[in-house]
This record gives sequence, C-alpha cells and structure tokens, in this order.
Amino acid sequence: MLMRSIDFVLALFGLLAGFPVMLILFLVGLFDTGSPLFVQERVGRHQRPFRLVKFRTMKVSTRSVATHLASADDITPFGRFLRRSKLDELPQLWNVLKGEMSLVGPRPCLFNQTVLIDERERRDVFAWRPGITGLAQVNEIDMSTPELLAKTDRVMLDQLTLGLYFKLIVMTVTGKGAGDRVKEEGK
Repeated sequence: MLMRSIDFVLALFGLLAGFPVMLILFLVGLFDTGSPLFVQERVGRHQRPFRLVKFRTMKVSTRSVATHLASADDITPFGRFLRRSKLDELPQLWNVLKGEMSLVGPRPCLFNQTVLIDERERRDVFAWRPGITGLAQVNEIDMSTPELLAKTDRVMLDQLTLGLYFKLIVMTVTGKGAGDRVKEEGK
C-alpha cells in the first residue's frame, strides 16, 4: 500500500513536471513517424491485459513483437535518442498513475511471450504490478532469456523494500542498464 501511494505521488509529479518535455517529444515524434505514441496490449497484474503507453521509437510499420525480436533497422533516428535517454518510457507514468503499473516491478510482456508467461506464472510474479524498471533491467537481463528474467523478477520481489525500490529508480535514472535490446542485423 505504501509503495502504491509513492508510485501515485511520483507519477503525478513526474507527469506534471515533465509535461513540457513530453509535449516537445510528442511534437518531434509527429515529424519523426507521424504517430508519436505507441500503445500496446501487455500482460498486467494477475495476467489481466492493459494498454501500455510509450513514445514511439520504431517505424509505424514495425510488426508487434518483443523488442529483442525486432530489427535495429526499425528504430528511427529520433527513436534511438529516446531509447538511449530512456525518455520513451515517460508516458508509462500514466499507466502508473492509473494503477496498471508500478515504477518498480517486472517489465510487462506481450501475451504471445508464452514461455516467459509460464516461467513467471510458476514463480507467482503476476501477483505484482508490472514496472517501468526493475532488478532485471538494471542488470541488462531482457526478455530473450525468459527463465533468467523470471527468476530475477522473483528475487527482486522477494527482496523489495522501500530502499531497494528507490535504489532501482535512481540506478535507472542515472543510466544503469540498457533495457530490452533490439537484435543487431546479421546476428
């Protein structure tokens, strides 16, 4: 309950304080892809679907797959900047404000990532809200290794204290971890 209250306050503050930046990113995104927001159905708490919102970093024509299955050629030049700076994640504060996500938790997967869903289900990871960042993200563990990711999610949830919550947020904001990586051509 305490972390949910902190999530709400920080997300509200982030949305209000970050509004001018998000407006600029939205406008630049209009020129980049014509469709600056990316909305995708993801697996939420208790495996309920929710619509995740991010700034678009890939071409509109990119197929809807897990990031590690997408091609690096699909990322736009502005999208590269958004990904490096992690600014593409800012709209997810709306998901946090609505209670669909937390600032810290397991990254939400797609419904077609059945191996990851099975691994997380076995470890009761879906009892928690998905998060913008977490232990796996700061350790550069992505969805291409579903068993390791689910194990890392479980370790984080078992050890999650207010101190770890803030530590993971600070680590993410200061650039630790790379999030989900797009496959390089030829690999």
